[in-house]
Amino acid sequence: MSSHARNFDGLSVPADFELGVATSSWQIEGDSAGRGVANWDEFAAIPGNVADGAGADPACDHVNRLEEDLDLLAWLGVDAYRFSISWPRVMPTGTGAHSKSGLDFYDRLVDGLIARNIKPVATLFHWDTPAVIEHEGGWSNRETAYKFAEYARAMATHFGDRVDQWATLNEPWCSAFLGYCAGYFAPGRTEPDVSLEAAYNLILGHGLAINAMRDVGVTNLGIVLNIIPCLADSPDMERQTEHVDGMQNRIFLDLLAGKGVSQLTRQSCKELTDWSFVRDEDNAVLSTKTDWIGENYYSVNRIAAPGASEIVSIGQDTAMFPACPPVSFAPRGELTDMGWEVVPEGLLFALKQIDEALPGTPIWICENGIALPDSAHDPKRISYLKAHIEQAVAARESGIDIRGYFAWSLLDNLEWASGWTKKFGMIQVDPQTGKRTPKDSARWYKALLNSR
Repeated sequence: MSSHARNFDGLSVPADFELGVATSSWQIEGDSAGRGVANWDEFAAIPGNVADGAGADPACDHVNRLEEDLDLLAWLGVDAYRFSISWPRVMPTGTGAHSKSGLDFYDRLVDGLIARNIKPVATLFHWDTPAVIEHEGGWSNRETAYKFAEYARAMATHFGDRVDQWATLNEPWCSAFLGYCAGYFAPGRTEPDVSLEAAYNLILGHGLAINAMRDVGVTNLGIVLNIIPCLADSPDMERQTEHVDGMQNRIFLDLLAGKGVSQLTRQSCKELTDWSFVRDEDNAVLSTKTDWIGENYYSVNRIAAPGASEIVSIGQDTAMFPACPPVSFAPRGELTDMGWEVVPEGLLFALKQIDEALPGTPIWICENGIALPDSAHDPKRISYLKAHIEQAVAARESGIDIRGYFAWSLLDNLEWASGWTKKFGMIQVDPQTGKRTPKDSARWYKALLNSR
């Protein structure tokens, strides 16, 4: 087929299918002295919150090693690079005055990408809320949605002539439910009722931000979700699985699709909230049409009876789902270092769920990768990436409008509450020296990119 490159390692990737890599600000940048305080700084400072006690400094020291990392991206030959802007780096208190040094850093990043013929893809919020805003309630406070839109407008005004593609939020499920329900992520709150309000306010902020950015003429705007297929392990677990799916996926898809909060969701969480924070007049903003939608895919949620599984999977716990009935998460077969089941075909399930909820919206896979023990020789990562890219291409051939794929991640980095204990990178990073060493997977990805 003319739209396909020549075959590489059994893969035939369409020539117009973008391949890139992704990172996020708090996980790699370091240089916390050069920005305002983030919620994650305060969270990580509390003993026990991060597995190995790691904090934001030096992380991967990306701010000071920018040129080296840009050269690594050029060496890989990626089409696009997805990064996130640190809200507190460019607006230290979250509102008002901008930081010249913060803007200068991202100017150098964006201009450096363009000079290397790499498309810049910017995410406005990858979980690092300015601490000042978090102290005012963070995403549990409706006002944060409006402050986020102000920040989005400022970034669109400054970078809109150079950034090709924008995402408002990364994985609002994590911000809302890991942060405000389970307390596993910053800000470390365990208030399930509040977490539902946070989820709503995140999508409100997304809609307000899209409108603000369009006001200043910026296009190609989207949001990145982590839609996780929820599978009942047995027929008697279907009701419980429906609840988990409602909290993991449907609450966000429904708001974006203009359906509001469904009766099913209202009913399943009625003991937590009366939903009085939901306003009919918000619906037009919540459902603001996006130009694209992103999916971060790693695994599936397999829902079994309580006690059916003793496997600990990070991010799969009833505490992370408001009003969750008693269940256990029961991954099978090969597991990653995160305890996640390797299910490449689950990507197709997730893409179908998005396509059905938001028909006609182009989709990018914005993250996909695997945590493995630290080694520059990572054949399992190669097989994982290959299997998932195959699924993405198959989804496209089945008629789903999927435009590209970003591997997670360029660099080994701070894996949030897991610190340096989990390694997702194609490039090995020594936490002490910062030395970068390409792994076998990086060389494989480079060869795949070169094959086109």
